[in-house]
Amino acid sequence: MERIASFCVDHTTLDRGMYLSRRDGDVLTWDIRMKRPNQGDYLSTAAAHTLEHLFATCARNSRFKDGVIYVGPMGCRTGFYLLTRGLTDAEALALTVECFRFMAEYDGPVPGASEAECGNYRDMDLPAARAEAAAMLPVLEHLTPADLRYKA
Repeated sequence: MERIASFCVDHTTLDRGMYLSRRDGDVLTWDIRMKRPNQGDYLSTAAAHTLEHLFATCARNSRFKDGVIYVGPMGCRTGFYLLTRGLTDAEALALTVECFRFMAEYDGPVPGASEAECGNYRDMDLPAARAEAAAMLPVLEHLTPADLRYKA
């Protein structure tokens, strides 16, 4: 079998940031890397789950909502994938910064965190999610669209 594109990225040199991971026709997959790979510091499952609910809710209610296809955590617990269509690099970055600000400041019931709405609704940690979003926000705020590519 062919190696998938995300396994071709050198994870030994990957830093926190936002990167265009792949382009499939008009669908762009963004790698929002919150943790340096293989360094022993990962998102807890409860924080990642909470961030998933908050990020997806924010993105799908934003001014860019028509360009959002999917928001979901990476299995390695180092970040998230954001799939977009029809958004420029600058718009994808603006959306991500907007959502991370929202998540860092959010103080309310986690959207979709009930037994009727979620398959593991007890596995949530809003304080940890807020802290993770707040820690990533300065990284995102210093990026420009020109920074959104993996380093060679």
